[in-house]
Amino acid sequence: MADTAEEPLMGQERNEEQNDDELGGHQDVDLSDVSLLLEKNLRRPGKFVWLLTLSAGISGLLFGYDTGVISATLVSIGGSLGHPLTTLDKSLITSATALWALIVSPISGVLADSLGRKRVVLLADLAFILGAVLQAMTSSVWGMIVGRSIVGLAVGAGSFVAPLYIAELSPAPFRGRLITLNVLFITIGQVIAYIVGWAFVEWGNPATGWRWMVGLGALPAALQCFVMFGMPETPRWLVMTGRPGEARNVLNKVYGAGLEVQGMIDKVLKGIEIEVREEDEAKRGRQRAHTKKENDSWFASSRDLWEELFRIGANRRALAIACLLQGLQQLCGFNSLMYFSATIFTLLGFGSPTLTSLSVALTNFCLTCVALIFIDRVGRRRILLWSIPIMAIGLLFCAAGFVFISLPADLNADNPSASADAWQKIPLSERAASLLVLVSVMIYVGAYALGLGNVPWMQSELFPLNVRSLGSGISTSTNWGANFVVGLTFLPMMEFLTPAWTFVIYAGVCVVGWYLIWNIYPETKGLSLEEVGVLLADGWGVRQSLRRNEGGV
Repeated sequence: MADTAEEPLMGQERNEEQNDDELGGHQDVDLSDVSLLLEKNLRRPGKFVWLLTLSAGISGLLFGYDTGVISATLVSIGGSLGHPLTTLDKSLITSATALWALIVSPISGVLADSLGRKRVVLLADLAFILGAVLQAMTSSVWGMIVGRSIVGLAVGAGSFVAPLYIAELSPAPFRGRLITLNVLFITIGQVIAYIVGWAFVEWGNPATGWRWMVGLGALPAALQCFVMFGMPETPRWLVMTGRPGEARNVLNKVYGAGLEVQGMIDKVLKGIEIEVREEDEAKRGRQRAHTKKENDSWFASSRDLWEELFRIGANRRALAIACLLQGLQQLCGFNSLMYFSATIFTLLGFGSPTLTSLSVALTNFCLTCVALIFIDRVGRRRILLWSIPIMAIGLLFCAAGFVFISLPADLNADNPSASADAWQKIPLSERAASLLVLVSVMIYVGAYALGLGNVPWMQSELFPLNVRSLGSGISTSTNWGANFVVGLTFLPMMEFLTPAWTFVIYAGVCVVGWYLIWNIYPETKGLSLEEVGVLLADGWGVRQSLRRNEGGV
């Protein structure tokens, strides 16, 4: 038995005839047996898998850094862009990233299939470097919006392709944990952003500190660009493009060597080849209905993929689940706290709002570490059903705290804690209410980090290979579309509906989301990517998945 998947490459190359013979016997391959074999023989991911995950995970760090740095930037820019920022300016600057991430996500799916997962990561890095430099150099609000838009292209592509890259390379028993590691990188990026923001606010030049904050985002993008040049493509994409020999080499590095491990690699590769063959046969069947000119058309090929995604019940159900989770991740209001936490804590009277925001980011980081340990043990469905009610409770307590706080009519007013004794001048009831809001936000963020912060990014495990990029791209677009709505509407909702009702609405979204997850989201813990498709073939598969996992909820 192989204790790890980190032994050096020792297996002999199979010739093409042997591969054809093995594939010819594909009817004997039982996908559930493959998963059980992996669980039995692989006790932990190997060094190569960790290296791949860490390399791709830098995309998560970029995503997190961008989310966190804008919070400190909004309270630090002052009049550097020609005039003090208005509520509309802040909303446009914040939401521009989400808007362009929304636009690019489905396009990234097409590029990931045509160019490969790795090349899309590299293109995203180049866009992030360009956007970060433009933000650092701009002298106008619209220049800032353009820079944020280019960063949106990078973050939208990276947030889609990095989890896909990790999912397609990860052994099934560790897939949830390794994708959660990518989410952990997001939280690390947020923590770094708040530390950098606090340092520049405290000790930097007020006129130029924020420029360094946004400009430093180019460094991890450049690092990932350098590291990813040495990383391989995913075995599933290599098989899909007719390169099974290269796919076997990658699988050998992922799983290791030894007779038992080589047997596992044979079965895994065979399962991928079977899936690709079946999809090719289905594609040829569709092409018979087209003329030769249509078959050579990129538009006809893309139309076929869209039709297959929506025509086949399993694909529709996978898309519905993925879009539900991605939309809920944003509509619950989390990123409104990340984008505007320093603004909120400024209004609440905290002397160092950026440092206070850091405590929220650290909570997110610590509980994501907990999720990293338990996600493959507890399961995706169960951890969501446990954590979302706690999120709703945190939001309701947050709303209750705002009831007792008197806020200025203008959310862009000066910090009430600007003077040393300002905090003591605030009535005791309001000080207690401000602390209640802070604690409630931390409870909410902690529960979010356990479940909803990471499970939606496991979306690629829901889709079969031929529509995996397209389905993941559409669901990622759902995330960024909801992100755009939240970023654009949060401050106006705070002004016109009051903060208390704003957080009550977010709590209501959590309750509706919990009900939908209970009814349609099956447990995918421990299943291979191919098995999940079988689970959704004839329905939502909730009861079937619970029976397989013996008594889950």
